[in-house]
Amino acid sequence: MTKYIVNRLLGMIPTLFIIVTLSFFIVRIAPGGPLSAERNLTEVVRRNIEAKYHLDEPLIKQYGRYMFDVMRGDLGPSFKYKDYDVNYYIFTSLPKSIVLGLCAMAISVTIGMGIGIIAAVKQNSWIDYLSMGLAVIGISIPLFVIAPIFQLIFAVKLKWLPTSGWYTTGEGYLTIILPAVSLSFEYFANIARLTRSSMLETLRSDYIRTAKAKGMKRSTIIFKHAMKGALLPVVSYLGPAFAGIITGSVVVEQIFRVPGLGKFFVQSSFNRDYT
Repeated sequence: MTKYIVNRLLGMIPTLFIIVTLSFFIVRIAPGGPLSAERNLTEVVRRNIEAKYHLDEPLIKQYGRYMFDVMRGDLGPSFKYKDYDVNYYIFTSLPKSIVLGLCAMAISVTIGMGIGIIAAVKQNSWIDYLSMGLAVIGISIPLFVIAPIFQLIFAVKLKWLPTSGWYTTGEGYLTIILPAVSLSFEYFANIARLTRSSMLETLRSDYIRTAKAKGMKRSTIIFKHAMKGALLPVVSYLGPAFAGIITGSVVVEQIFRVPGLGKFFVQSSFNRDYT
């Protein structure tokens, strides 16, 4: 197992190298630059700034300098946010994105597995059809549509939850609920479908029939024996799901004004902040 994990981690290095390289060149090839919006700069000042941040050097030399800094863990200063470097903004905003992602993952697993198990046990009943219908809706509606809908219903109309913001003290924890539920909607739907299909397959297996023949309670068969086999596809899905949740948090953080990394992803793209 240790050897497998080490091989997988080593295999990530070429992938990360390709992603960083493509990101570097795509951003710099795109029209504009970090100083494009500064219209009041004189040509002399502009050249001095470019020389200070090595923007006047050939692209290959900039790339070499950038990769050297990345390997040292130094992402350099931000071109748009003064006084602090990029590392500071990452370390202060990343924990909020991680908390949001973990809450969304917990909701996805809890609700998704619960719905999937109930749907499998009540196969071909109205509960099964309702659960899978809800799952289809969850998969079909994009995140940028479902999040404003939840915001309108539960925050604006019903006034049960705050519309936006991020507070973790007192009753401020309520600000986490809407972003986390919106972010988890698609993934709990996928987990529900996975759980149902794997649960049905497990319930038809020979050892479950043997357990029924021995007179075991239905609850014991489901929760002690069937769930173990049904969990395997769900566990395999959790890795890609968490990666998707972190990516989707960019949209959710913009809608609910969560001060996570998503804000900097979007603003750095618009501002051509190369670092």
